[in-house]
Amino acid sequence: MDNISELIERLSNDEDAVKKMAVFKLQSNIGDPSFAERFIAQGGLSKLRELALTASGNTLAYSLTSFSRLLELDKGWDYVNAELISRVVELIVTHPLVNILRGAMSILVSIVSHPHITSARGSYTGPFGFRALKPAIGAHPQFLEMLVSRLSSADHALCANSLQLINSLMRDAITNDADNEWPRFIKRLQDLGVIKAVFVLMQSSALQDLAHPLLEFQALTKVLLRRWRDVKVDLEVKEHRIALKGLHLASAPEKPSDPSSTKKKHNPEKWRRLGFETESPAWEFGEVGFLGMMDLTDFVRKDEDGFRKVLLEQNAKTLDFRCPVARASITVTLILYHQFQVDKSDLDDAKTYAVLESRTNYERAFRPLLLQWSRLHTAGLQAFLRLWTETGASAEDFDKVAELVRVLIYHVVGQAPRTKEVQEVEEELTLFEYLRLRDLQMEILEQSYESAWGNHLKQVREELKSEAFQFVKEQRIRCLLHGAWFPVTVAPRTENGTTQQKEQKKTQAHSTAWRYVRLSHNRRYLHYCDYEMETAYEPKLEELPEKIDLSIVSSVVSNVVPASIVSNSSTNTLTQASKLGSTKITIHGYPPHDSPDRKHAREVVLLTLHPQTHSVASEWLDGLLMLLNQQPITSETSKLINLVTNYGLKIRLLNVRYTDDFHTNPPDLPSREGVDDDYYYSLFV
Repeated sequence: MDNISELIERLSNDEDAVKKMAVFKLQSNIGDPSFAERFIAQGGLSKLRELALTASGNTLAYSLTSFSRLLELDKGWDYVNAELISRVVELIVTHPLVNILRGAMSILVSIVSHPHITSARGSYTGPFGFRALKPAIGAHPQFLEMLVSRLSSADHALCANSLQLINSLMRDAITNDADNEWPRFIKRLQDLGVIKAVFVLMQSSALQDLAHPLLEFQALTKVLLRRWRDVKVDLEVKEHRIALKGLHLASAPEKPSDPSSTKKKHNPEKWRRLGFETESPAWEFGEVGFLGMMDLTDFVRKDEDGFRKVLLEQNAKTLDFRCPVARASITVTLILYHQFQVDKSDLDDAKTYAVLESRTNYERAFRPLLLQWSRLHTAGLQAFLRLWTETGASAEDFDKVAELVRVLIYHVVGQAPRTKEVQEVEEELTLFEYLRLRDLQMEILEQSYESAWGNHLKQVREELKSEAFQFVKEQRIRCLLHGAWFPVTVAPRTENGTTQQKEQKKTQAHSTAWRYVRLSHNRRYLHYCDYEMETAYEPKLEELPEKIDLSIVSSVVSNVVPASIVSNSSTNTLTQASKLGSTKITIHGYPPHDSPDRKHAREVVLLTLHPQTHSVASEWLDGLLMLLNQQPITSETSKLINLVTNYGLKIRLLNVRYTDDFHTNPPDLPSREGVDDDYYYSLFV
């Protein structure tokens, strides 16, 4: 809207219908940075905040949505205070209307996610993150419970907003908690059923509408697992000491023969009888940290009688044939850790953007079973104990049984479809036959032999090339998101694209010399503005008034000189400079969809860019093409894709050991007779 002052005046009108219509129009325009700046400058923010605090019905819903969009633009923080936060939390707890809840949750997501150090433009110095919500949540203790319950709503947008807010609270608690209260907060969420609710959503058909918050929750689950693994088991910590003592007591230790004796007799095998290798259990959790101890204590707590029975059965055997239960538990934790690639962050993966764009990638990207970590560990440890008994294993066979369990978990858990229930996985881990597992192990071994020959290398290269393409695509698009300066070297054009030669000399004196172009954050618009000179300061998105809707772009053409020609050329610098000076990228398109003459319109030039270097030309030409889902054409981009692919292939090959191809009979080490210290033999060809 052009008349912002009139709209602001209507926000405080005495008639509810007038206010509702005004704020309805406001919510559709406030997302434009330039509009938001003018709205704030003319004093509209105070009236919008007043509506958020006092309005009801649709007027309240539109007000909350408008305010949340302002916060997303990093504006309006001056008007965020305890009163507003308390009001929004109260709405989430007490209000049933979906359209109100969406806006309220979006506001809290922005507040929780906002950095603790405020920008220079804002004067609000209050707390951000979860700390900002604590007073309001204290007044409404059922807030978290209501938030988790919204995950079962039939409205997918409300589910997404609820999960996004939960993600923000979890992330802030994990990363910004100086008091180490995050484990209690996470346990509180788990007790309220957040794991079960998200698990159901991740297996549902509504995955497309919830893809981003679900993928973020999955990534945060990995962050939690890493944090627990990084916590070292320490007997000086009360919680750790109590957990270990609980393990000892659950094992039904032998009581002293003389109950009246006050002197405690130390059992020399107090911890080894539980399956530890030494009498220092804290040290043995070194690889898995507190995560490993949690898994073992969960296994014991679920079935203490079964745990005691297992220990009695194992301790009845001779020392060489006992299955070390604690060591087996730690091994299963490591197997699961590697199976789910916990060290790899999903949100940092370049394929994340492809996942959110294509439904075909959902089955591979979403791992609901990751959320059932404890149950999988229990089933995996039971499978370990069963295979130990079935194979008649001895102490020296521990690694062989561990390998069988690794193959079992890879087959049952790793290959499970997204919609497979955890009960089915548990049953399959429990009942999987040993002979069938051995056949499966041999098949995997045969595949490892074949990987050195045949078409496997070609397949790996194709997979890596696809990944490299997505990586380079994101890199090119990020160049557009960062923005760049381009010289303006062409004469002005009329609407139909013809040059006005007669007026060229008149307008050339007044034309600007530089153009700054930048892609919007949502990747839908190309913003630009002309300036008299290039500056070190890079204009922000809201400072670029002109923009092109990429949906109306029909083609991107260029006379970009291939980098290979320039790099291989023996011509002098001036010749190369002249080629660069003529480099041009032209963006063609049609009038907007709502234009009355769209049906009869001809393709016109929307924007012309003159890159100054081959690198910039390649980045912007191919970035625009890839943004429009077209193939890149410059040799620089092609070389970069091949470079990333080749490096990925080399890294894969470096992970192959000679024992992978010669599992039973490793090659003999060659003699060093007759060679000096600077010479070595290569065992991998």
